[in-house]
Amino acid sequence: MLPVLALLIQALQGSAGLWSHLISTVLPVALKDTVILLCGVGLLAAVLGTTTAWLVTAYDFPGRSVLEWVLLLPLAVPTYIIAYAYLDILHPIGPVQGAIRWLLGYSSPREFRLPDIRSITGCIILLGFVLYPYVYIPTRAMFLTQTANLIEASRTLGVSRRRVFWHVALPLARPAIAVGISLALMETLNDIGASEFLGVRTLTVSIYTTWITRSDLPGAAQIALSLLFVVVALVAFERWARREQRYSISAQRSRYFEPHKVAASKGWLLLGLGLLPVIIGFVAPASYLVTHAWSRFLFAGLSSRFLTEAVNTITFAAAATAITVVFGLVIAYAVRLWPGRVSTWFYRLSTMGYAAPGTVIAIGVLIVLATLDRLINEAAGAWLGLSTGLVFMGSGAALLYAYTARFLAISAGGTEAGLARIPQSFDHAARTLGQTTEGTFRYVHLPLSKAALTAAGLLVFVDCVKELPATLLLRPLNFETFATHLYGEAARGTYEEAAIAALAIVIIGIFPVILLSKVGRPKV
Repeated sequence: MLPVLALLIQALQGSAGLWSHLISTVLPVALKDTVILLCGVGLLAAVLGTTTAWLVTAYDFPGRSVLEWVLLLPLAVPTYIIAYAYLDILHPIGPVQGAIRWLLGYSSPREFRLPDIRSITGCIILLGFVLYPYVYIPTRAMFLTQTANLIEASRTLGVSRRRVFWHVALPLARPAIAVGISLALMETLNDIGASEFLGVRTLTVSIYTTWITRSDLPGAAQIALSLLFVVVALVAFERWARREQRYSISAQRSRYFEPHKVAASKGWLLLGLGLLPVIIGFVAPASYLVTHAWSRFLFAGLSSRFLTEAVNTITFAAAATAITVVFGLVIAYAVRLWPGRVSTWFYRLSTMGYAAPGTVIAIGVLIVLATLDRLINEAAGAWLGLSTGLVFMGSGAALLYAYTARFLAISAGGTEAGLARIPQSFDHAARTLGQTTEGTFRYVHLPLSKAALTAAGLLVFVDCVKELPATLLLRPLNFETFATHLYGEAARGTYEEAAIAALAIVIIGIFPVILLSKVGRPKV
């Protein structure tokens, strides 16, 4: 909450002339591109996520069990990496266009070339194919838990499977679809690498260029405030789309939806259609990274720079994960011990950072810690005659603060869900046996929450490794991680130089995909 308040104060300190300049020059283009990008990505992610979720839920065909979890694989690819990969794959002299020209008998890019991927359309397509799992996961879970009685009743009344989908399954899944779309749009707003690489000037990119290129922090803060209003609008949209709908099903009278077995020929066709998003969102970029990383390794091996970046990436991600998990556990446990309006609001305020893009968090953290650095330096100079320099901003503390503020919601939410599964009767039994609150936590709650804590820690760690905007803006001098190295090489057009770092990020990102693949499967 503190970074957001600091951002608001900094934005209000900007001159009226600066605000009018931004309104007349920067904001119209940035806001237009942002809205178009959000609408396009939201629509594509909704279509891909919902159709694939229904495909693996409603139909039984060869390879269905494998398709269920490989549809999650695009989650392992950050948005900036898919843009980085496809810029080279679809380059006019790249492998795809070269193969097409060879098949058509052309010999030069002047004779034939595909439309340039550096456009808002290209950005929508790439982000949609990498973010659709945010819709697929909750929608599939909703389809799985819908009672078969509703579907069978519709079929008994002579309703076709297509009409069952449109008039029964889809309306029931609308809350899950709305949540998934909102998550995909939050990730779109947080993106800076893909948008910049593909020439789309979003609000997030405008914040970065205004701050770094023009050294205009008040201007960047005012744009960030505009971006925060967009985030609030997205949250309001998600609430409106759900309209407080709740669906409850009697567990005693329901069973999981049984998929319809299709003929082998049709089944292979469905499998091919289901694999298409996986090929575009994961297989193609991952194959590109493996090929270029291997050739780079054979040519130069693992450089000392790569090892340094690996240490920086893993060290800061691990430290931020430890801090975030501890704070998340404290917040979630406070909600359990003292349920009520105060603890609920404290929980919501503490976890609102995940809705804010990394650039917004970064500016707020910079303002807070730069002010503390200045106060410490002034106090040390007045009392001790010493100059302390940048205590927080120069040590990486700002980066840890930003990671914690941004990903605390993942830790607190996962831990709170794990604690909620522990019956209150366990607490009463522990107190009956003479255990204190501390003893109950140590011997009852903590052991039973280990799985939730581990899952939350894994998700936070991977998100820290992949986080680009906050890392790019708050890293200390001469400090590089896998993500910032990749960004720098892509900005220079030397894609092959960062292939190993990009592949390392994707490999790390596969671990939560494996975890998520085990969630939501019915146990029979």
